[in-house]
Amino acid sequence: MFDTIPEGSQRVLLAAVDTGEYDVETSLDELAQLTETAGGLVAGRISQKRPAFDPATCMGSGRLAEMREFAQNFQVDLIIFDHELTAAQLKNIEAACDCAVIDRTMLILDIFATRANTSEGRLQVELAQQRYRLPRLLGLGPSLSRLGGGIGTRGPGETKLESDRRHIRARIKALEEKLQELAGRRQRLRQRRKKERIASVAIVGYTNVGKSTLLNYLTQAGVLAEDKLFATLDPTARALLLPDGRSVMLIDTVGLVRRLPHHLVEAFKSTLEEAVDADLILNVCDAGSPDAQMQVRVTQDLLTQLGVTETPIITVLNKADLLPELPLGLGSQVVAISAKTGQGVPQLLKVIADTLPPGWVRAKLLIPYSEAGLESRIARTGRILKREYREQGLYLEALVDSQDLPLVKQYSI
Repeated sequence: MFDTIPEGSQRVLLAAVDTGEYDVETSLDELAQLTETAGGLVAGRISQKRPAFDPATCMGSGRLAEMREFAQNFQVDLIIFDHELTAAQLKNIEAACDCAVIDRTMLILDIFATRANTSEGRLQVELAQQRYRLPRLLGLGPSLSRLGGGIGTRGPGETKLESDRRHIRARIKALEEKLQELAGRRQRLRQRRKKERIASVAIVGYTNVGKSTLLNYLTQAGVLAEDKLFATLDPTARALLLPDGRSVMLIDTVGLVRRLPHHLVEAFKSTLEEAVDADLILNVCDAGSPDAQMQVRVTQDLLTQLGVTETPIITVLNKADLLPELPLGLGSQVVAISAKTGQGVPQLLKVIADTLPPGWVRAKLLIPYSEAGLESRIARTGRILKREYREQGLYLEALVDSQDLPLVKQYSI
């Protein structure tokens, strides 16, 4: 079936049970992308319609026998299920199929482990891994020892699974304490931004829709932007200058997927709080994807889950340059752009500026002494950072309330 197998790749069989809860084929397509992102090679897929999961083996015995035969015939290294498995299911499926078994959550955790670059990102991944593994020690042990390495075994959270639960619980507690400390530091930074009235704009959305490409285009951030799922894991913040002269903080966040495991939502809460505390959210989707509406809905559902209900949201239809024509009847809070070519970006910046509440603008002013009364107004509604008495007039470096800009615009230098 395969002429050449890239070194280090594993042959993978995808499996799912269709209970009618969601579109299994579409979900398996995404699981295939996730598998390829992790370095696996999809050898095939198999599904079974059932009214409910079998509590012992998830699938029926006949389908498990088919999977065993397929795994033997095509030398499959790993079976990945499209939903979470219990410890008993992991153990029983592996025994029935005589092949290593992991589930969707373990796969995503594995990808996150390879993507985390900052200390906080690595801590968050390990916390999610440990929380996931704790109730599954019995089922995971044989599976991961069978793999011996590769998908499902990587990351900073890799410890000997023979360790007792007390050791893992202690590690979870230590990780939670470290992350709380980092979350406190992040919260203080957000509070300082708010004190200085620096607005923040969070870029959120489905994985691989071009969020990092948009950040790079707007701010020349130089963030890794690959055509891969979860190319960005650690949040990145950069200053963005708006058309009205205001500087805001633009923040890129981790991409989302369908049915994002709750272990990840919990572990990455401190990162996701960047979106919770933002003054404005850009919900980015791939305009050319048939799943564009689903991508927007997944993001909205997670934001609601995190308690984001009042923050204004602009829906950004990215990759519009690949469409034969732009969608008709876009609302005032929907903008079609191409983060790659810049198409529509000026309109997006205008909508951002119009949507954000008034704030301060950093300005350098040379005010004639005859208009020195403006100094007191600037001091009252903004903040004066530097003051010099020059021959030509009063020189100020100040944070000026955006509503006062028309009064001082002519004195800007």
